[in-house]
Amino acid sequence: MSLVSVKDAPGKGRGVFAQRNLKKDELIGTCHVIVLLPEEVNTLELTQLHNYYFAWGTDSREAAIALGYGSLYNHSYAPNATYQKDFSNGLLKYVCIKDIHKGEEITINYNCDPEDKTPVWFDITSQN
Repeated sequence: MSLVSVKDAPGKGRGVFAQRNLKKDELIGTCHVIVLLPEEVNTLELTQLHNYYFAWGTDSREAAIALGYGSLYNHSYAPNATYQKDFSNGLLKYVCIKDIHKGEEITINYNCDPEDKTPVWFDITSQN
């Protein structure tokens, strides 16, 4: 059984949801990424993918598109999961930072740090 599924997240489009209860510090999943060079990032900003990429590389000048469900986790300033960048292996790892109940949406803070309240590039709805 898969740990997660993708379905409609009211007010947000699609989201990733727990298929069973998940425990704090549990690995939710690992996603390979496609890395784009710094000179390709400006072009990416002109596409629909601009909402789905991660800043990448030690200087954050590259971009990464996560495969699988990796780019479908929604943002929250009170997330229940986090992601870890593994530059050397081209991976994003998603980990629970608190217990998550079956059927609950799994959210991450797009600023990488779960405590970071820096404004993101889109309007936050009350569900975020």
